[in-house]
Amino acid sequence: MPDFDAPFPDAVDAYAALRRLAHETRTITTPAQMYPMLGELLGTVRALRQVLDQLATANVNHRAYALDDNGNHLAGAHSALAAADELAQAVTALDQVHDRLDQASGHSSRIAWRTAPQPHTPENVQASMPERRWVNVVFLQGDAADEILDLIAKDGTDAAINDLAGCDYGDETTQAALENGYVYDDVPVGALDKVATQGAYTLTYSPFLGHVSLNREHPPAPVGGPMAMAAGGAVARQHGILPVQAKKQDWFTRPPGASSPRSGRELAL
Repeated sequence: MPDFDAPFPDAVDAYAALRRLAHETRTITTPAQMYPMLGELLGTVRALRQVLDQLATANVNHRAYALDDNGNHLAGAHSALAAADELAQAVTALDQVHDRLDQASGHSSRIAWRTAPQPHTPENVQASMPERRWVNVVFLQGDAADEILDLIAKDGTDAAINDLAGCDYGDETTQAALENGYVYDDVPVGALDKVATQGAYTLTYSPFLGHVSLNREHPPAPVGGPMAMAAGGAVARQHGILPVQAKKQDWFTRPPGASSPRSGRELAL
């Protein structure tokens, strides 16, 4: 039975359960279980968000009782407020985790798993794709995203799209997206995201959550737009980027010859 007056033992149990789950998911032998598992994990994230929000509130409400190790009340109250602020930031981050997990669950719900393996190569995946899909060119968060968000605020979304298009290697980017699963029926857009389109490219960004993503239409729109997919190689050359082999490139980092350094591409969780 849960003891609502002593939540610490439940926190210990939650950690133990997640530690077991981390061990058990090292090898997935029944992939059909992943979809219902994602549903349970969505509930877990919602509950964890509520816990962190309530801990933040508790730090604020009980700060009058806070002291530091030397008995200084002002220092203790300051630390309580600082902890509350960090917890609030963690809640914001979990909102993004929840949105990404929810999208993963939606994709998983459309999978009909078979007991026998099916032929799976980038070539036949591409051949079976609908007429219009989207491949992810780059996804940034943290300091790397802040630079692009500053560029958007200063020069607009077209400037940001032109800048991030330097990460697009055309067919090599498409191949890498197919191999790594960064291909979507629709452009992934979170509840707090803003969207801008230029030619074959669609930019999604959130100043609130601090992430930026550039996706390219695949196959491309008719030639003639300033940012058509066929121009990807030219745009890359304008940024001083040399062609590389897709299998050798780290698709989680910004290309070394891009117009301005970035701290790296990161997957938002």
